[in-house]
Amino acid sequence: DGLILLQRSARADGRMRFFNPDGQPARMCGNGARCLARLIHELAPAQRCVTLETDNGLVAADILADGVRLALPPPSDCRLNRILDLAGRSCRVHTIDTGVPHAVLEAEDLESADLAGLGPAIRRHPMFAPQGANVNWMACTGPDAIAVRTYERGVEAETPACGTGITACALIAARLGRAAPPVRARCRHGDTLIVNFRLSADGFEGLTLQGPAAFTSAGRLEL
Repeated sequence: DGLILLQRSARADGRMRFFNPDGQPARMCGNGARCLARLIHELAPAQRCVTLETDNGLVAADILADGVRLALPPPSDCRLNRILDLAGRSCRVHTIDTGVPHAVLEAEDLESADLAGLGPAIRRHPMFAPQGANVNWMACTGPDAIAVRTYERGVEAETPACGTGITACALIAARLGRAAPPVRARCRHGDTLIVNFRLSADGFEGLTLQGPAAFTSAGRLEL
């Protein structure tokens, strides 16, 4: 869903720069960071732990047999039960910044969630100006399990998976008492990612995002 650049870094094994399809940069991409860590491992197979410099701070990634586990900086600005006015219609959302600002809505039936209608309106709501926010619909499917769909800014459509969005939903679900960590989160693509953390009085600690990341192909771009 975006372009990731691997650059040299004086602070880490590499620097990640991420651009959405609309050409705008984003501070963080959770799944993108896991993929980039896996690529660095492919280039240097002996390296099982990779550090990345991102615009949201340093992150560390462990290369596992079945995927990549990413240690994320603490999230910020977690607020529950915010009411948005959408052309006379009220909408309850929860908000949190996991490297990207996210709005989270609870849904009993994800299949009937109005991503095409509500997604653009919430994404551009004045509450999130000027940068906007990703919009996630979350359904709790068990004591430690959720399912997530995401309308992503910069893509301006639903995406098959959003790592920072899945992380946001898992954190909100725990703060609401809907799910206990580690939270297993199923994305639209069908993969299940694991979000682990500890709840604290004023936030979250030890946040990690784990899921599959597979090397598929390589090519050369002639500029």
